[in-house]
Amino acid sequence: MPSSKPPETLTLDRLATPIGTALLVTDEHGDLRAFNWTDYEPAMRTWLGRHYPKAKLMEGRAPVPVRGPFEAYFAGDARALETVPWKASGTPFQLKVWEALCTIPAGETLSYRGLAERIGRPTAVRAVGLANGSNPVAVVVPCHRVIGTNGSLTGYGGGLPRKKWLLDLEGAHFKDRLAA
Repeated sequence: MPSSKPPETLTLDRLATPIGTALLVTDEHGDLRAFNWTDYEPAMRTWLGRHYPKAKLMEGRAPVPVRGPFEAYFAGDARALETVPWKASGTPFQLKVWEALCTIPAGETLSYRGLAERIGRPTAVRAVGLANGSNPVAVVVPCHRVIGTNGSLTGYGGGLPRKKWLLDLEGAHFKDRLAA
């Protein structure tokens, strides 16, 4: 969901979850602009400064249409985030990948190759992987649902243990290489 006008104000909310404190960044219209975890806050703040250099960032509470679905999701409702309004800053290719990510239903996974094929660019697997990793509104734009061609867990900006937890919450099937 691209935006034509950059936000003037961004609100940073902190939400305790079973897998760490989540950071929800919303604009003055109530759209989610960024999501991350507190252990990645410095990198997220740098990203925000690069993409929204004129926006004032202040601490506050995310609006109910954003915070409520996140609370429901982390309480076990795997489909709760489907209603969260979001806008992302990215290239046309990234936006195409992110929109395709939203077509992967909760409880299902897709390989990077499958995602490349879904957007009509079957040879762009690496570019799709890079776009997937650049997703600023993770979990809502479900980059965690992309796994290796062999069904194994592969990269996730929030760490593989979080990816595993998210996929487990959603009931998705994958090869669990994190188990001891």
